[in-house]
Amino acid sequence: MTRYKYLLAAVLFISIIACKKDYQDPSGPSQEQAYSTPQALTNVAVGLQAWYARERTGLLYTVVTSGSLLNGETYVTNPGNTDEAQIGTGGNAILNNNVIVTGMWAVTNKMAFEADNILSRTDKVVSDKSYASGLVAYASIFKAIALGVQAGFWEQVPDTIGKPDSVRNDVKFIPAKQGYARAVAVLDNAINVITATPPSNAFLTNVPRGINILNTLYALKARYALYMADYATSLAAANKVDLTVKSTLDFTEQITNPIFFLVASTNNIYQVVDSAMGLPVGLQPDLTDKRVPFYIKTQTDKKPRFVMNGFYNSNTASVPVYLPGEITLIKAECYARQNNIAQGLAELNKVVTKKPVQSEDPFLLGADLPPVVAATQPELLTQIYKHRRIELFMGGQELEDSRRFGRPVAERKRNYFPYPFVERNDNPNTPPDPAF
Repeated sequence: MTRYKYLLAAVLFISIIACKKDYQDPSGPSQEQAYSTPQALTNVAVGLQAWYARERTGLLYTVVTSGSLLNGETYVTNPGNTDEAQIGTGGNAILNNNVIVTGMWAVTNKMAFEADNILSRTDKVVSDKSYASGLVAYASIFKAIALGVQAGFWEQVPDTIGKPDSVRNDVKFIPAKQGYARAVAVLDNAINVITATPPSNAFLTNVPRGINILNTLYALKARYALYMADYATSLAAANKVDLTVKSTLDFTEQITNPIFFLVASTNNIYQVVDSAMGLPVGLQPDLTDKRVPFYIKTQTDKKPRFVMNGFYNSNTASVPVYLPGEITLIKAECYARQNNIAQGLAELNKVVTKKPVQSEDPFLLGADLPPVVAATQPELLTQIYKHRRIELFMGGQELEDSRRFGRPVAERKRNYFPYPFVERNDNPNTPPDPAF
């Protein structure tokens, strides 16, 4: 497994030390040189997207892999991939030196650290306010994602990134919900900045064009406010998102979609289980649900019978940062949690009846089903959970959803990840590993 060796080497390089350390490459420019000009700061900001999206070390791979395996959407096809196999087994089989877990921890800390460097230097380095606002907003997106991923997979998270010149890591930890609150605060600041001074074309032409900055800020705010049970804030943010606009991570033949290149094209790491999408009886998709063939291709002439499709069907397939359907389902859940059953059901049915056509969904993702009925809050929340799992299949939010909706523990293989040795060995404040 040559690719596995490359991953191991890369993760060991970036995670020799824990969340507060200096990530500077000793063979590269000095820290001040790396952040000394608007273009240098822009290069670092673009690098945040690379850390998120590229190869087997990026968050796209580790989050999709972990979420889908822990919740039964996928299974490991080759047990020689030890780290994925540990996650697929779950429980105490997931070790503190698991490369996927350690990589997710290291990259989230790296992204937050670099984003902080951008945010703290922009006003000093960039005189053009419209260019500066773009930098702040763009860096804030990836800092918020990093904080949100940590809060989704660990029971407690660092309360700060710490100082890179610290002799010893003494960063304290806070509950995961407070991690989501930190992400929302980052997004709020960025929204205020970008609203006051929209980003200039000079900035926008210097960063990848797939991400719609303002929509993404509101979408992420809606997501993380929902996770911290701040339903009024979440709903208000969701209502600001333009559902006709895409926001995507884009790939090329040179910089490939990592899930397709490493997983779907080889069938040598993991694959989707079947068309039930990892859901138990009673929550499985309807036979006519058009989201199933969007996400899962059925092969009648070869094995495996079921293979992933959707956003992981080619080297150049774009991956959404968020889906319009997610935003509508956030609205449905916010209303449902506040016991507004009629409005929650109306929002849910916008997703249930949505057709896979451009006029109704920019990604052509739609169930095209008859409306569902729910008379009580529990019934409505169960339906929302079902359709979140289908609409957001292999989207990395399965574990948070399973916990938040109070699903039986048997439906997931672990509640939270253990803390990597790279943190525990360097930080005496690292909490005990959760029992499950």
